[in-house]
Amino acid sequence: MGGTAVLVMEMQRGVIGDLTKFPELVAACDKHDVVAHTTAVLNAARAAGIPVIHCTAAFRPDRAGSHTDNCPFIAGLLRDPAHMLEGTAAVEVLDGLMAPGDLENRRHHGFSPFTGTSLDMTLRSLGVTTVVAAGVSLNLGIPGLALEAVNLGYRVNVVKDAVAGVPDDYAAAVLKHTLGLLATRVSAADLVAAWGGAPERKR
Repeated sequence: MGGTAVLVMEMQRGVIGDLTKFPELVAACDKHDVVAHTTAVLNAARAAGIPVIHCTAAFRPDRAGSHTDNCPFIAGLLRDPAHMLEGTAAVEVLDGLMAPGDLENRRHHGFSPFTGTSLDMTLRSLGVTTVVAAGVSLNLGIPGLALEAVNLGYRVNVVKDAVAGVPDDYAAAVLKHTLGLLATRVSAADLVAAWGGAPERKR
């Protein structure tokens, strides 16, 4: 399994957890068992010695390092001065998803985990050539991750039942008509089966 890493996009308490402002996204995740499928993928990855990297987002209280007025969605969110502040519970990864050996890649700007972060260098230092994407959302984060990963030369697999977006029909269309052009779509069960017999390697 050398050359592969799992990227978990914004599975945070303030995004789809108990501190969320996005109830429709939470409902979509619940409907498709996104957390359960992601958990299964992460457990299989760790057992196979595959790195897991949680791609998280946060803002400083003074918003330094973040563009706050170049995107209507961000401008709307940040009318709340306490939204997703660094050091608060809202930016924590959901309980049960983070393991001691996992890595975290934190960003303060934009919608892709690659922009303005060390993620590309981290992956290259681990010898990664293929990334497996899970998390939210199919509206912004997952397409952004896939497009930038492809632009940087990585192969991308999207776990089709470990991602979600809103509304449901739009999310399905993005998965088929956008991500289908960029990435291989695979189920959590297929990944777990493929990784189940993989020999463990040192990280």
